[in-house]
Amino acid sequence: MSERREEVTPDSMEQACMLCGWAASDPEVCGRKIKKQGLCAHFFCLFFASQLLYWQDEQPGMLGFVMQDILHAVELAAQKRCFVCGKNGAAITCCREGCDRSFHLPCAIEGECVTQYFPPHSSFCREHRPEQQVEALPEEDTECLICLEPVGDRKSFHTLVCPACKHAWFHRDCIQGQARYTAISSFSCPHCRDNHDFTFDMLHRRL
Repeated sequence: MSERREEVTPDSMEQACMLCGWAASDPEVCGRKIKKQGLCAHFFCLFFASQLLYWQDEQPGMLGFVMQDILHAVELAAQKRCFVCGKNGAAITCCREGCDRSFHLPCAIEGECVTQYFPPHSSFCREHRPEQQVEALPEEDTECLICLEPVGDRKSFHTLVCPACKHAWFHRDCIQGQARYTAISSFSCPHCRDNHDFTFDMLHRRL
């Protein structure tokens, strides 16, 4: 994904996010772009940026974030290099204590990082990301229940299994796509229809 990172030029028609540096990015990953008082940032880049506090609109600013805090986060990010693409401006740092790996939100998937899209919006590098604890291996020629393409021979960052039935396998991108268009209350395993364990596990893998 880092190959698609766009440099801002004087002729650019689209303003780049101050936190990730991308002018264009997947809105499903970064959210819509917010512009206010000369600042520009993606919705989710704000929530995942380290050192930024969310005030739930109790303070004037941008979506509950104080403008001065955003500028400070931008200054800090300018000093951090993304461990995925190697460029500066990495506003997100792994939340595991003692880990200093930082990355851009648009680089998270390529770097096999996990970003949890619910409070407190925790982020993890590939080394410290939460892994599925299910003891299961796909049978030979097992296909993703959504795209019907092979899932490989084991769990991985890109391959997930239902923790309830242990028989339903999915590609991460496929189950994420389904989650985007399904209400949490009705989001369930397509095979066994489990809603509790399945939803909890998928949410903590970034769905």
